[in-house]
Amino acid sequence: MKKIILVVLLICPALQLFADRWDNKTAELKGKNILVFTKNGEGFVHDNIEANVDMFLRLGEQYDFRVDSTSNSAIFSTSDLFQYDAIVFANTNNKVFENEEEKEGLIQFNRQGKGIVGIHIACGTEREWDWFKQMIGGTFDFHPRLQKFNVCIVDDKHPSARDIPPVWEVEDELYILKEMNPTVRVLMVSDFSSPDFQYSRPMPNTFGTVFPSVWCNEFDGGRQWVTTLGHKKEDYSDSLFISHIVGGLQWVLVQ
Repeated sequence: MKKIILVVLLICPALQLFADRWDNKTAELKGKNILVFTKNGEGFVHDNIEANVDMFLRLGEQYDFRVDSTSNSAIFSTSDLFQYDAIVFANTNNKVFENEEEKEGLIQFNRQGKGIVGIHIACGTEREWDWFKQMIGGTFDFHPRLQKFNVCIVDDKHPSARDIPPVWEVEDELYILKEMNPTVRVLMVSDFSSPDFQYSRPMPNTFGTVFPSVWCNEFDGGRQWVTTLGHKKEDYSDSLFISHIVGGLQWVLVQ
């Protein structure tokens, strides 16, 4: 019996430390300054970017926070960057930074404990920059064609999942990533187990018949929240998807 008690006493502090590692605190959006960054490098550009920006402009009016948007990466090499509380990588893709000064600006922004949100193909941004890949949680590898599939909640305590049903049917691109950062907190997974699910190349079995689709992290001093959902323009007018985004934004703004 003494041995059992000793084991419990040893395990409980470890469990408490793990519980404290993640929190579900949210920040007020009122009065915050948000930069929506939309630059795409050479390659495919999604047609949802305008809808993405418009969604944040509407949210800014609704929640009384300031929204600026830009596709000019030069801001990352100036002090103007640090007026913002969070940066949204709104379907940015491929190489978006022009020089090391711009990259260093993002690193320092993050290290000041500020927030970063990644939406959909944001995980395909700066695919050769190791720091960015670790910060955003991984890098895009491939996706099957646009189709319906289920997204399953893994962590229903997180604010980005609070209004989402346990099984959420979406029509989207099921993103598969590589080089994933093992420190991320997985919040939702996409399920490709349906016999009707169509794919043209083998799906990974790392997580069985699911793959992480939403996660958050506290990497290198900042807070990051990423959703790989949001391919269609219509998503950015969908109340459930918007609630999902708002919860992620509220989480990264906690300092």
